[in-house]
Amino acid sequence: MEFTLKTLIFYGFALLTVASGIVVVTVRNIVHAAFSLMVTLFGVAGLYVFLQADFLAATQVIVYVGGILVLILFGVMMTSGRLEMRIHIERGQLLLGAVVAIALLMLLLAVIANTPQWKNVADDGTQLQPTTESIGTLILNGQFLLPFEVVSVLLLVALIGAALISRKEVRE
Repeated sequence: MEFTLKTLIFYGFALLTVASGIVVVTVRNIVHAAFSLMVTLFGVAGLYVFLQADFLAATQVIVYVGGILVLILFGVMMTSGRLEMRIHIERGQLLLGAVVAIALLMLLLAVIANTPQWKNVADDGTQLQPTTESIGTLILNGQFLLPFEVVSVLLLVALIGAALISRKEVRE
């Protein structure tokens, strides 16, 4: 196996993603777990870049790292009276989690083993086009326009509901 700079960077992102994902589920401090989740999400974005999915990589960073993770951190820091919240895991939960994790690993390895090899389009010298144009055309001119609009209205309703729930009532 030939190790080029490209493969070393890919394996670096893969190792970073897996290692920080393990830290997310094993660390007992919830704030440390949230910051490890941030590293995991950045690693996934890096892996999307290697798949030439530039739109997904940008969406991963903007939506998940920039939005969801900040929301999790603010929620944890504002709702808990103390930052040293300890999570208690019983032995049965740990065993069940290990069994599920091993089953998922076996399923992923079976899918990887049965997937035919495909040549990277960029490696044969052809110029890759950005995926954002084709995704935008599919969403706004294709069959996904109605689901896209339904999801946007649903998210707007959820945002208004969250604002109503979180505001303090004026009591007279």
